[in-house]
Amino acid sequence: MKKVTGLGGVFFKCDNPKGMNEWYAKNLGLATSDWGTTFDWRQADDPTKTGSTAWCTFPKDTKYFNPSDKPFMINYRVDNIVALVEELKKDNVTIIDEIVDSEFGKFVHILDPEGNAIELWEPKDEEEGKE
Repeated sequence: MKKVTGLGGVFFKCDNPKGMNEWYAKNLGLATSDWGTTFDWRQADDPTKTGSTAWCTFPKDTKYFNPSDKPFMINYRVDNIVALVEELKKDNVTIIDEIVDSEFGKFVHILDPEGNAIELWEPKDEEEGKE
C-alpha cells in the first residue's frame, strides 16, 4: 500500500505570524496571506495532475500542534487515509484525533516516537482518483 505521496505542508509557530509572513514576502518573494502561502505544482509521473504544498505560520501559543510541544508540524499527503490509519493502529502508533472530512480533504493527526505531531492529509484530488 502506498502511504505518503508527498509533502503537504510545513507549519511553524512564531512570535509574530503576520510579521513573519511579511518578512518572507519581502525578502524571499513568497506570496503570503494572513496564514502563509501555497506552492502549486504538477505531479512528475502525470503532469496533468496538480497538487499543492502549504507553508503556514501559527501563533506560538496555538493549540493546533497539541499534544506536541514542538514549534513545528509537518503535513504529509497520503493516498488512502482510512486504510493508513488502520495500519497505524495495528502498529500502536498514537492517533491524536479522528479523521475529519473537510472541503480540502481528509485530515488526521498522529505522533511520532519523539512526540512530534504529524498531520496526514488526503487531498480531495487524491480522493477523486480512487472512485
